[in-house]
Parts: sequence; C-alpha cells; structure tokens
Amino acid sequence: MCQIPMSRREWLKLAALFTATGAAPLLSMANAHAAAEPDAPVRIGYLPITDAAPLLVAHNNGYFASEGLTVEQPKLLRSWAQLVEAFLSGQVNVVHLLSPMTLWARYGSRAPAKVVAWNHVNGSGLTVAPDIDSLRDLGGKTVAIPFWYSIHNVVLQDMLRQQGLTPVLKRRGTPAANEVNLVVMAPSDMLPALAARQIAGYIVAEPFNATAELMKIGKILRFTGDVWKNHACCVVFMHENDLTQRPAWSQKVVNAIVKAQLWARAHPQETAQLLSKDGAHRYSPHTLASLDRVLVPSSSLADTYRASGAIRHADWHAKRIDFQPYPFPSYTEALVQRLKRTVVDGDSAFLASLDPAFAARDLVDDRFVRKSIDAVGGLTAFGQSGAFQREEIIVV
Repeated sequence: MCQIPMSRREWLKLAALFTATGAAPLLSMANAHAAAEPDAPVRIGYLPITDAAPLLVAHNNGYFASEGLTVEQPKLLRSWAQLVEAFLSGQVNVVHLLSPMTLWARYGSRAPAKVVAWNHVNGSGLTVAPDIDSLRDLGGKTVAIPFWYSIHNVVLQDMLRQQGLTPVLKRRGTPAANEVNLVVMAPSDMLPALAARQIAGYIVAEPFNATAELMKIGKILRFTGDVWKNHACCVVFMHENDLTQRPAWSQKVVNAIVKAQLWARAHPQETAQLLSKDGAHRYSPHTLASLDRVLVPSSSLADTYRASGAIRHADWHAKRIDFQPYPFPSYTEALVQRLKRTVVDGDSAFLASLDPAFAARDLVDDRFVRKSIDAVGGLTAFGQSGAFQREEIIVV
C-alpha cells in the first residue's frame, strides 16, 4: 500500500491552516511578531527543491546584504504544511509557495499576504515507471502529486482528461480502467514509492524527476513546461504588513531576488553547485549530478526527450527550468479559470465566486518587481519581450 496515510495527515493539517478559523491563531502570532520586531531581518523559509533557487542564490551571493539588509540563514522545511505554518505565524517572512497555493491562502484562509514576484518558470515533469509508455497507460493506476493546489495537479488533470481519463480521489479501493487515482505525497516520499511500485508515477518539481532517471527507477513522460509554456510554478510570497509598513525594505528584498534570478540564468553550473549537498551551505540533500541534469542539460538529452515525446514543442525553446520574475496577469487569470475545473480535496467553495481578473489584480503586488526588473535592464535581460503582458500558450 502506498504512503497515503502520511500524506492524508499532511493534507488535513494544511486544510486546517487554510481556513479562516484555522489560520486565525497563526495570523495573530504573526501580528505579534511584527509588533514586537518591526525591523525584523529577512527570514527565508524554503523546501529543498529547485523552486527555491533564487532565494538561496540571493543569500549565498550576499545580495540581501548588498542591499543593506540583515538576513538569517534560510530555514529548510520538509513539507508544505511546515512552510505554510512558519509563514502564517511570522516565523519566516519570505517564502516560495506553489502558485495555486497562494490563491487558497489569500481567499480561503484570508491570509494578508501577496505574490510579489515569480520565483522560476517550468522546472517540473511527470515521471512514470519504466513500463508506462503513455498517459493512457496510467488508467486504473495511482499517481502522486505534491499538493492539490499546485500547477502539477492542474496540468496533470488537463492531460488526463484529454486522453479520456477521469482524475479521482480514491483513498480506498482500486480505480476503474478509465480512472487515475491521485494522492498527495511529499516529494521525498515519491522516489521510494515509485521504486516500490506503490505508485505508477508522480508529477513534481525538480530534481526529483532527474533523480528518478539517474537511479533508473523511472522516466519522464512529459515536461509541464511543454504543456503550459513558461508557466510559473513557485512564486515569492510576502506578508502584506511588510509591503505596506516596510516598503523600502520590501523593495530591497525583491531587488536581491531579481538579481539572483539574473545570476542563476547566467551561471547554471554554479547554481547547481551551491544548491547541492556539497555546496558551502548544504542548502539541499541533492547530488550535483541530479541538479546538473536540470540546470545544465546536454543537447543529447534534449534529443532523447524529443524522440520520446517528453518534449513535443521544440519550437517553444523552453528551458527545463528558467528564471523570470515578472508575475504576468494573464497567467493568474488562466490559473484561476483552470482551477475551477480541477478536482481537489477539501473545501474549494471560494473558487466558485473568484473572478480571474480580480485575482490577478488583488493577489499580486507588482510595484516592487517592476522597479527591480527595470534596474537590471528590463524584461529583455530575462529573455522576454519588453512588454509586461503576454498571451498564455497551453497545448495539452
């Protein structure tokens, strides 16, 4: 049996945190922290995935310090529940969160926090057991996702439906031949679960997909960035109190993160090294080989993915992971629209009345990131057109 009970406990904890009632005690703690320490240093919370790279690069390279900020050693947390709890209670004040999770936080639990920048684009994939050759082969099987409110769940369900498969949330029993059972599982649990054949696959951030390849226990069936071109995965989330009460401090925080993204784009090998378990700060438990495979992919590997169908849109020229900080409103609108038809566990009533255009305006505060981007040469420095708008390209 797969590790569903542990995942279920994790989910129930998060479900409680993301209700107005459950979040209230933590938000009170955050207010107390802010009142007692109005000049709090930068306190980063992160999970050991490549999504956290800009926050960790900014710390490693001294970009916060160069902005005149005091910064503590980033706090590694092992689950989304731990990360959310630390953020809502004010233990950390700068985090990367799954982009759909921020919608649940702001409109489900009424957390006074906003997206200030994207942390990265793409950087995720659907990894399956060696005997799975197509999405249709997942019928009657179980696939793990990192969280219900994740771009992974949204993209996966779109792909399954396109193949005539129905995503289901069966905690007991076997799914029918036209169903795919979805379970929430911590990324660190996905590899052993796949190796033990407890699940048929998982969709998650890197380098867990690369690691499965290197361990020869799985293969990448599709990259999410090959379905939704240059989609956001994790975004930078900050307390609204800091944005309103400490705007100069907030600007400097975003400046440092934007500089880190630009550096990471230009120095992928060095980024892999500093993120690895052999890096000076040991930010993650991952090997340099797995991180290299993500950040410094070879052309021969890209040829392999095109041949297998993991990459179908070579003309998009999408990187396996890339760094681009501007939170395009069109993405948030499309995300809300797709979430409305995505199957999730728990109370999702807030989605029914959530207007996509309103969410794009209200969830995101782009004042700081616009200034930061302009200061480093504009969006063209990140391989984008100069306009702060785009059209979403989604081809399942």
